Amino acid sequence: MDTRGHRETLSEDGLVLTVTGRPGPSPLRFETADGGRGLLRQGERLLYLGRLDGDGCCHDLVLHRFDGYRPPLPPPSAAQQRSDVNWVHQYARWLEESPESPLHDGRWALSRRDRFGPGIWTADFVQEWPNGTLELYCGGGWHGVLPLRRLSPPDAPRVKAYRKHAREGTLAPVLLWWVTFLDGWLILDGHDRAVAALAEGAQPACVELRRVPDEPDWRRTADELTEEHTHRMRRPTEYPARQRAALERGFGDVLAGLPYEDARTVTWPVPGGPAAWDDLAAQVMLQFPRD
Repeated sequence: MDTRGHRETLSEDGLVLTVTGRPGPSPLRFETADGGRGLLRQGERLLYLGRLDGDGCCHDLVLHRFDGYRPPLPPPSAAQQRSDVNWVHQYARWLEESPESPLHDGRWALSRRDRFGPGIWTADFVQEWPNGTLELYCGGGWHGVLPLRRLSPPDAPRVKAYRKHAREGTLAPVLLWWVTFLDGWLILDGHDRAVAALAEGAQPACVELRRVPDEPDWRRTADELTEEHTHRMRRPTEYPARQRAALERGFGDVLAGLPYEDARTVTWPVPGGPAAWDDLAAQVMLQFPRD
């Protein structure tokens, strides 16, 4: 089975990968059950259990993470980091080749992201382990970063080596996965590189992986918007010429962006449903009674 994706290059720092031959569930995947229950698996390994707590728009996702996460990318060598490698394209190739990635059929965008809002790599960077609580507000969202393994200390040998690259400006970017229902990112690769950059007083440079709409979905939306726009513009006396020109430009901009908007992160059902999730949670409580 050919699982190589078709690539659409958007710029030097961005591409869209159309993945086929991987109907899912993906190796790294979210599973959900009724009652706000959820988990993250990689193969058969359980990486976290989480459950929503709260009412209305304000929810806390209370979670417990487990050791065993395997990054989908090989560690970058010092020579690679000092080369002129295009990390977006390199990460896309490595993700396609990895048996541990979240890729499944559909369109995926990868792009450089070097700027983040205030607090994302400080207050909303989940540094405690193994527990954590994400505040998910429907009005503003969580918008933080969740590591999938215990963070190394800043003076760990590998982190110290990466800190040298950070000072040189040659540190390979962290790979983040944007998850829509969390309104935040998971660190897929580069936990030590993130610690190194932060220890040197900088936000980590990143490559962001996110789902974008499949072609039938965005074309259907485009057809609906075109019908609405055409109907509006048939009334020539309602808008002056300058406003009509602005409406046409805005319509064109919206259509151009549709194929690259965020698409919902796919989840799969927990095998066995809520009862199976509850059994897993009971085992965690027995193993970690203070949780």
